[in-house]
Amino acid sequence: MGMQNNGQDRGDRHDQRNFGQDDRQHRSPQGEQHQGAIRLFDDHGMYALPALRSDRQAALDNQGAAWHAKPMRIVFLGDVVGRSGREAVLRVLPDLRSRLQTDLIVVNGENASHGFGLAPDMARDFLNAGADAITLGNHAWDRKELIPFLSQEKRVVRPLNFPPGTPGQGAVVVELSGGRRALIMNVMGRLFMDPLDCPFRLTAQELSRYKLGGVAGGGSIQAVVIDVHGEATSEKMAFGHSFDGQATLIVGTHTHVPTADHQILPGGTAYQTDAGMCGDYDSVIGMGKEAAASRFWRKTPGERLAPSEGEATVCGVFVESDDSTGHAVRVEPIRIGGRLSQMIPSLSA
Repeated sequence: MGMQNNGQDRGDRHDQRNFGQDDRQHRSPQGEQHQGAIRLFDDHGMYALPALRSDRQAALDNQGAAWHAKPMRIVFLGDVVGRSGREAVLRVLPDLRSRLQTDLIVVNGENASHGFGLAPDMARDFLNAGADAITLGNHAWDRKELIPFLSQEKRVVRPLNFPPGTPGQGAVVVELSGGRRALIMNVMGRLFMDPLDCPFRLTAQELSRYKLGGVAGGGSIQAVVIDVHGEATSEKMAFGHSFDGQATLIVGTHTHVPTADHQILPGGTAYQTDAGMCGDYDSVIGMGKEAAASRFWRKTPGERLAPSEGEATVCGVFVESDDSTGHAVRVEPIRIGGRLSQMIPSLSA
């Protein structure tokens, strides 16, 4: 969540134009030789940084074939904040599953428990209502009873770049209908956040274990969804471009405000800098207005922040992907209920 208990809230916002989509084969993030790669030397030896995508020719070459496979439909919902957010998400999950014929639903639940952390019973409620996986963030340990729960329920993932030996795991493969599989990952940014391990290097290592694409083409997973929990827009954008083509969806969380930059990057990865929160937007990023505002006026400790309990807006992202490549062919925002303008994707007839 963007606002910490000390009242600090930093971050920047930028808009991006839609670059379109590009259908390319899976790229290995590591190794000594890569076409167009920048060769770097560091304490770990030679490291190849994949070149960023810039052209659309491959998409044009494969445009016709992309639509012959059944699309995978993915819903990602941003940070659930407090009781209002929980109740709204539990109410809309079954409808989203049926209305959008969704194959995969991922929910960020790290603020579900009174704005700070996730209780095990709340995690069970989300999973029972239709979520396939739950991601976390910087409030992962605010509810201590979640720590042993992480070893029992692998579908709840904490940031991958916590130090080695941290309870839980940062990635999980979810089995879907039709024999398909999806990799769900959670990483945390480092700008204005805790100084964790490098999310870029650890993501590259994790992705190198899989091949994104259709089963017929030798793919080991058919979709990759990465939740980037971070403050800085620049860091999340850099992450998206770095792994463009290696993920189906890269989406930011933590700042609790939905950005207007949903797009398909040139390599075929759907991207949005922040999905927004599932909570009451008549608030300060989900928290009561008066207590939050007083901290900026007085710069002194005040009452503990508590979630605003008005009607929530459920915010997230809807993606359709090509099963044969794992790349996105459609991305749209989701905004249901509450104060924000409504955005509900519809399926083609």
